[in-house]
Amino acid sequence: MRLSTSAIALCVGLLVARGAAAVELPQRWVSAGGALSEWVSALGAQARLVGVDTTSQHPESLKALPSIGYQRQLSAEGILSLSPQILIGTEEMGPPPVLSQIRSAGVQVELFSAQPDLPTLQNTLQRLGRLLGSEAQATALFDGYQQQLVQQQAWVSQAQTTAKAPGVLLLLGHAGGKPLIAGKDTAADWLLQQAGGRNLATHSGYKPFSVESLAGLTPDVLVFSDRALTGDAAREALFKQNPILTSTPAAKTGRVLELDPTLLVGGLGPRLPQSLVKLSAGFYPAESAKATAAQ
Repeated sequence: MRLSTSAIALCVGLLVARGAAAVELPQRWVSAGGALSEWVSALGAQARLVGVDTTSQHPESLKALPSIGYQRQLSAEGILSLSPQILIGTEEMGPPPVLSQIRSAGVQVELFSAQPDLPTLQNTLQRLGRLLGSEAQATALFDGYQQQLVQQQAWVSQAQTTAKAPGVLLLLGHAGGKPLIAGKDTAADWLLQQAGGRNLATHSGYKPFSVESLAGLTPDVLVFSDRALTGDAAREALFKQNPILTSTPAAKTGRVLELDPTLLVGGLGPRLPQSLVKLSAGFYPAESAKATAAQ
């Protein structure tokens, strides 16, 4: 009996589908990027992580995993000792010779973009979803994330009907030492804009802070992010090491806000929408108070 062309096509399709389903997804993951590690966890696959880098601090349970060091200074020996099937990271991951050595050992290496925008995040989640076999969940996560940002922008737009966007500087430092000023084309700049702030820094990337760099700038708000200290200790160290900041309008009015530095690593992470809400409340305190009172 001869099969019709459509029947043959159906049989071939079924065989291909079965073959694709039989492809084993990687079960032992190593992640070199805080945001990527968070997304893997958010997709319900934290149990597959067998090692993470030092920027992977959330959720708290990730700290119990073996550390592979800083994402830019990886060691092939340390990673290979964990017998991973896949290593994920952003273009910040390296150095390149180490990645080549890891690939040569048969480990799948997946590089993601750290560009801070929604199309990049959507692509990242789609790829992670395919690699984890959780594509529908990844799509749902992105849709929810996008909706949170829409709500955030609506709140900011409403706040700006009665208040002017504050001029902001974001300082990234270590134990209060000379910080870097976040400029354009950074995750920090994206975050400030989404929160309703006006980044006063006009340079691209991160630039070392100096008295000269502060000249002519009058930030209404200072946002600081310290990679070694937190809370009051970080705030005190910042002003002690950089006393010129005490003369800014932000310092004089007490509008100095803290930001978790891991939010600035590896692209847009799942905790960013919640952090934007907190930043916006600091940028528009009167409007935030009105909204709270109305609830």
